[in-house]
Amino acid sequence: MLSSSKPGRSTAIISYITIVGCLIAITMNMEPKHAFTRMHARQAFGIHLIYHAFATYLNMTNMDNIMVWSVLWVVYLGAILYGFIGAINNNERLLPGLGANFQKWFTFIP
Repeated sequence: MLSSSKPGRSTAIISYITIVGCLIAITMNMEPKHAFTRMHARQAFGIHLIYHAFATYLNMTNMDNIMVWSVLWVVYLGAILYGFIGAINNNERLLPGLGANFQKWFTFIP
């Protein structure tokens, strides 16, 4: 374990464990508020939201192509692992591409 961990690190890690974990982490960060947790909660919320939006769209269009679903899963799990490992290592690195947008779009997350 790292000797100097940032405040809110465990809550930031929880945010990457399913959408429910993200909602729990957001609630846990209400008081006290940690900037580290807020950044990771916004990232995780964006990742989960985008995945569920694409999955819902694919289900509604009856997309049964295994390659499309495989790509969606690989991208989703890759993004989750990227953020999860960043939270474990006390890094505040944004997801390439959409990370900065997640920070702007989800300002309602305290």
